[in-house]
Amino acid sequence: MKLIIGIGGVTNGGKTTLTNSLLKALPNCCVIHQDDFFKPQDQIAVGEDGFKQWDGKRSAPALAALLRPVGVSRSESPLSVPQVLESLDMEAMLSTVQAWVKDPHKFARAHGVSPQPGASDTHVLLLEGFLLYSYKPLVNLYSQRYFLTVPYEECKRRRRSRTYMVPDPPGLFDGHVWPMYQKYRREMEQDGVEVVYLDGMKSQEGLFRQVLEDVQNRLLNTS
Repeated sequence: MKLIIGIGGVTNGGKTTLTNSLLKALPNCCVIHQDDFFKPQDQIAVGEDGFKQWDGKRSAPALAALLRPVGVSRSESPLSVPQVLESLDMEAMLSTVQAWVKDPHKFARAHGVSPQPGASDTHVLLLEGFLLYSYKPLVNLYSQRYFLTVPYEECKRRRRSRTYMVPDPPGLFDGHVWPMYQKYRREMEQDGVEVVYLDGMKSQEGLFRQVLEDVQNRLLNTS
């Protein structure tokens, strides 16, 4: 039995904390962090707003062909050209997920995860990141998608309290981070991507217990 669980949502919403707690509690659990697939900073374009476009997109006509049903021509199925994230190597992330799907035992061993006695046939993969549901080839691989939210003021407060390897330039949050979060959430909802919304204002323990119980019930019902 294999489950792929997405932990997405707003920046500083509690994604990493929740993911780390689940990683310790779930059987034969591995994690893939979307942040590990960001391209080098010098390859990230600067947008018209003057900020690095860490969440910028570009058109990908080749991906439209891949998403079109086999044997169906462009005229028969005129898919809109999808957008892919420019700053992230999402193809590499997809390949990593597919490696887990193909052989979760081998993947777990390679990542230092020891098989849990009594649950050798149960495998859980956690995907964590703030742009998880923007890449169409990945969307349908999830067994469950979670999306953390926090209000604007709280998100801004948390962002200010954190120290980043590359410090935020003045005005980044209001000029880019929050508007882009709203944009991607709106696109996700318009695309009909189904998610379970989580209130990031709840306690870390409360969120952990909520998701853990949900995943455990899913494991029981699919066993």
